[in-house]
Amino acid sequence: MHIRDLPYPDPGLPDVRSGPHFLWWLGRNQLGGQVKAALWGLLHMAALVSFPVAIGFGVQAVVDGSGGRLALSGGLIAGLTVLTALGDTMLHRAAITNWITAAARVQQLLARKAVELGSTLTRRVAAGEVVAVSTGDVEKIGWFVEALSRFTAAAITTVGVCVALIVYQPALGMVVALGVPALALAVFPLLPRATRRADEQREKAGRATELASDTVAGLRVLRGIGGEELFLDRYRRASQEVRTAAVRSARMWALIAAVQVALPGLLMIGVVWYGATLAREGQISVGELVTVYSAVTFLLFPLRNFEEIAMAYSFSRPSARRAARVLGLRRSSYGAEGSVAGAAADEADRADGEKFGGDLYDPASGVLAPAGQLTAVVCGDPDLAGRLADRLGGHAPGDGDNKDEDKAKGEAGGGAAEAEPGRTPSALLGGVRLDEVPLAAARRAVLVQDKDPVLLSGTLAELLDVPRSGVVTVTEALEAAQCGDVLDALAQASVDGSGAADPLHARITERGRSLSGGQRQRLALARSLVTDPEVLVLDEPTSAVDSHTEARVAQGLRRLRTGRTTVVFTSSPLLLDRADRVVFVRDGKAAAAGLHRELLGTEYAYRAVVTREPDEPAEADLETDQDGDGHGATGHDASGPGAAGRIGQIEESA
Repeated sequence: MHIRDLPYPDPGLPDVRSGPHFLWWLGRNQLGGQVKAALWGLLHMAALVSFPVAIGFGVQAVVDGSGGRLALSGGLIAGLTVLTALGDTMLHRAAITNWITAAARVQQLLARKAVELGSTLTRRVAAGEVVAVSTGDVEKIGWFVEALSRFTAAAITTVGVCVALIVYQPALGMVVALGVPALALAVFPLLPRATRRADEQREKAGRATELASDTVAGLRVLRGIGGEELFLDRYRRASQEVRTAAVRSARMWALIAAVQVALPGLLMIGVVWYGATLAREGQISVGELVTVYSAVTFLLFPLRNFEEIAMAYSFSRPSARRAARVLGLRRSSYGAEGSVAGAAADEADRADGEKFGGDLYDPASGVLAPAGQLTAVVCGDPDLAGRLADRLGGHAPGDGDNKDEDKAKGEAGGGAAEAEPGRTPSALLGGVRLDEVPLAAARRAVLVQDKDPVLLSGTLAELLDVPRSGVVTVTEALEAAQCGDVLDALAQASVDGSGAADPLHARITERGRSLSGGQRQRLALARSLVTDPEVLVLDEPTSAVDSHTEARVAQGLRRLRTGRTTVVFTSSPLLLDRADRVVFVRDGKAAAAGLHRELLGTEYAYRAVVTREPDEPAEADLETDQDGDGHGATGHDASGPGAAGRIGQIEESA
């Protein structure tokens, strides 16, 4: 794999059982590059450690007074110099290629996982950790992949030199052969403590990064309430904790480096002393002593790679563990464990262009959105509404993401199998579990707009340049979302004047920070409408919009989505009154369903959420509540027998 060939057509299915397994998988996928780098490393280091032979040969030629052998020694040194330079250049080239391609593979995997999980990613993993994995951790993983080939070449060279010295001069060679492994293993007792300190440093750095990203994201609010100094102090403390942890970690690695310098020096002293004794006794020649001494001197260079690989592995192992944890997340709680099996399940044998549709049903909560209707869902808990919206989009939470909802069991509807114990069942579209279809097909069928949509920087035309059916035009979508004033604001703010001629060419700043919250919501709604999916799920699409604009948005949404399935999570009466059907969710379960005006008169809990009244039954309701079920005279429990609009009938129709 060459750098010019990046990105990978397919980065593969990673082994995410553990950090070492992930590193091993990366190494297997770069076997060709590793072998190539190792061969160049062998050439480089073999030429390097061969210098002592040429030097010893030349010294002995001077002692013997042989000019021919001295010239031969000089030619041999010149040739080894060329080979050393060539090997070093190509080794560096191959090793850096391995680093970049490995980092690119991991980044592609992380990008694919982020696209797969969508907004649920930061609900399962802290935002700071995601940033740390995609930046610093990727670099450390690439470092280990790069150092691996150099270490392989160094290990082979070291073993070869030790064997050659034993054959060449057994007395000194045995000392070197016993001393070199001791040097290589001397730092191992220090590595666990160094690794723990490095892990502590990275953990504190991740928390500081998360705090910084949260502060930047909420800077406007912080300035509004005068909270800049508070968060600045918090970040200053977090930064100092990172600095302290980094210093403690650096001390351990400095100690390891000192050991790697001191012990080879002691070995060198021992070899020189013992060799000089043998030479004085006449057991070895001066040339042999110089050769062994030079071999030990040059052998210290490959030994540095033992320290590097130890450091690289210590730093990359926790990084690989974090990357494996992120890559091991799945878009649903169903399917085989592990990323390899899970990704294979996601790529089921459903035709890529196959379309499916019908009623959208969530068996965990009992929420049903009939096909072709505008269904409004009212939840008293905004967080629950967000999780339910994600689940309707095919992103069921994993184990432990929502322990209360994970307790839900029962029939999955539409002929689906019963939910596994402890797992949240997937939403059904036309009786088909969304987590059983390929991700691309699920995305084409169901689009979920988060309550806090992100607007990427660029022109308005680029923002609205999304996959679409072609039925809804950009003009129609902008009109339905009531974006006229947004276009005017963008045109006036256009610096180069291009937005004045055509508002679609006006530029949007990063995350749309130059726009108000309501303007960002309406642009995001227009982007969702122009996509024209079979099912559109909107989570509080007008929470930051004034009532007059909200009424027009509700009318435009109903008009543009006629004949399409639309689910809106909202408590706004203006939107609820436009809905074909309203489902009231309480304690994670669908408690009632019907028209907005009907539920206002029959469900005091629903009325309390919508009108912001205290969640207490009215006196008239208490008088007519004869059976003590918590509903008025006309209110019925959704699971009660014979209830008007009961959810049991809804489930049967699903």
